[in-house]
Amino acid sequence: MENERRESEMAEAQSRHGQREVRLPDRVEHIDQDAEYCSVLVDGVWQKIRFHDYDRIFAIPGLYEQLFHDILDCRSPDVVGKLLKEQLQRENVSPSSLRVLDLGAGNGLVGAQLRTVGAGHLVGVDIIPEARQAALRDRPEVYDDYLVVDMTRLAEQDEATLASRRFNALSCVAALGYGDIPPEAFRTAFNFVADGGWIAFTIKDRFLSEADTSGFARLIERATESGLLTVHQSQRYRHRLDVRGEPLHYVALVGTKQADIPADLVS
Repeated sequence: MENERRESEMAEAQSRHGQREVRLPDRVEHIDQDAEYCSVLVDGVWQKIRFHDYDRIFAIPGLYEQLFHDILDCRSPDVVGKLLKEQLQRENVSPSSLRVLDLGAGNGLVGAQLRTVGAGHLVGVDIIPEARQAALRDRPEVYDDYLVVDMTRLAEQDEATLASRRFNALSCVAALGYGDIPPEAFRTAFNFVADGGWIAFTIKDRFLSEADTSGFARLIERATESGLLTVHQSQRYRHRLDVRGEPLHYVALVGTKQADIPADLVS
């Protein structure tokens, strides 16, 4: 019954996105998120693609949306957008005043949601060139600028460019905790935001628990306890389904930055 349901969902997704055929693995044992994969029919040939091989996924038009949002029902952009909008309303802050650094911007789905919220200025950052190419291909109207950079090793020119944007908000959705964006990269992005600016991000619940090995649980705990980050809203929610149809839970946080995170807080 479960396989029939999944096949029906995939058929609907394929009809909405043209002729792309996507297959999830059958009767798979439990595997962690960063090891999940699917098979995609590309030019008559089935290709096995890991979910974290974002360069390959972004290179295929429509695949990211079809896989994560149509088939696996990803809810993170909507959840973050809703929480941020609610908090801005509570504080009587105009969304148009936001100058957002969207970290791990991918192909612009989160950026599009931030534009719906009303963000006035939006800069995307990703380490993968294919992500920028996909954003410009799929959503050329979303970002005012999009940089391909490694936030742990910024060139002087890129650092100057980011500093000149005078960010007062940071977003990072479903990109933390698996090594794609390490704590040091998050710290660097956080510190580009002006004091008093908005911080909105999501992270897998495990990476905020005592079992965390990514470094994020300690970083977020230290930042809040030392008063560098004030959390206004925190919500555990279903991020998406895994390849077996089981829910994956994340935590969305919306807060304000009070001061920069020092380097020794990450070590």
